[in-house]
Amino acid sequence: MATLTSTAVDRFDLRFDHRVDALRGNPAMDRLFYTASFLADHGALWIALAIVRFFTGIGGAEAAHFAGIRAVCAEWGQAVFINLGVKSLFRRQRPVIAEPRPFYLRTPRTTSFPSGHSTASFTAAVLLSQGTGWAWFLFPLAAIVSFSRIYVRIHHASDVIGGVAVGLAIGVAVAHFAPLP
Repeated sequence: MATLTSTAVDRFDLRFDHRVDALRGNPAMDRLFYTASFLADHGALWIALAIVRFFTGIGGAEAAHFAGIRAVCAEWGQAVFINLGVKSLFRRQRPVIAEPRPFYLRTPRTTSFPSGHSTASFTAAVLLSQGTGWAWFLFPLAAIVSFSRIYVRIHHASDVIGGVAVGLAIGVAVAHFAPLP
């Protein structure tokens, strides 16, 4: 049964990757998706936005301070949970890339499932948009970062889908158990 499921997932990933191939090589898209992937490495983009939330006071000073600290803590917590816990359970190999990348990207040392960038992106989007009008910006940004991982061939599409689901779940759970003041 696991082989059938793995085969179906592998076929889905392969079909999705072939569709993305039609987009690769466009200089503007290469720059957008490689930059998004690079900036979100180690959650840096999301931690920077949490710091912005902390210092701007958007949504009220007390709520903004709490939201910023909560988001940074959630980013670190989810990174440990995903990279040391979940990824070790699945041990899925990353996509193989034959040709050189047009821009430098760090090669991750962890396994592929789920995408840590996607998990971090959607966790942050949930937490940083709460109490603000930032959702219109944060969720599309999270989607761009998530898709970038497929585009740059560091993750399979199913890794990203899994990361989005886990990120949303973590974000909603943290928001529920640590609500804004």
